[in-house]
Amino acid sequence: MFVYTIDEEVSLKLVELKDAERVFELTDHSREYLREWLPWLDMTTSVEDTKSFIESCLKNYAENKSVTTFILYKGVIVGTASYNQIDWSNKVAYIGYWLGKDHQGFGIMTKVAKALTDYAFNELKLNRVDIRAAKGNTKSRAIPERLGFVCEGQIRQAEWLYDHYVDHIVYGMLATEWNSK
Repeated sequence: MFVYTIDEEVSLKLVELKDAERVFELTDHSREYLREWLPWLDMTTSVEDTKSFIESCLKNYAENKSVTTFILYKGVIVGTASYNQIDWSNKVAYIGYWLGKDHQGFGIMTKVAKALTDYAFNELKLNRVDIRAAKGNTKSRAIPERLGFVCEGQIRQAEWLYDHYVDHIVYGMLATEWNSK
């Protein structure tokens, strides 16, 4: 199975069905924390729901539409990170991520987003990487800001979160910008 080592503590591995129980437990343990910004929590109520998610991810990976990985921190799954979509025609990857509530504040997601951005430009030869986050999600927005992504604007009412819309802030990085750093 594909594993991408970022450093001695953090790595990414392609999603696998055998990890469904661990990922569901992580999701369930972090449910209220994650629910503030992620719209799918109420539809993920069992290990079977997580298995369906993994199967969908593997199908999209096989069709070269996206790449979803589990984040390993000291060998334990602590979240997910992905190219939610890869637009091969325009050479754009859209990065998405979430981390269990007990694993915040260790710099894990910044390392992961940096590695995914670097891989998109230097291995996949893409031209652009986008990261979008809800306007009020300051923790998620801090990641592309820390990595030097350009804040390109706001999409009004971009996502329905249970009972209200949230605006998204769009961050972009171009290959020329990334590789000149």
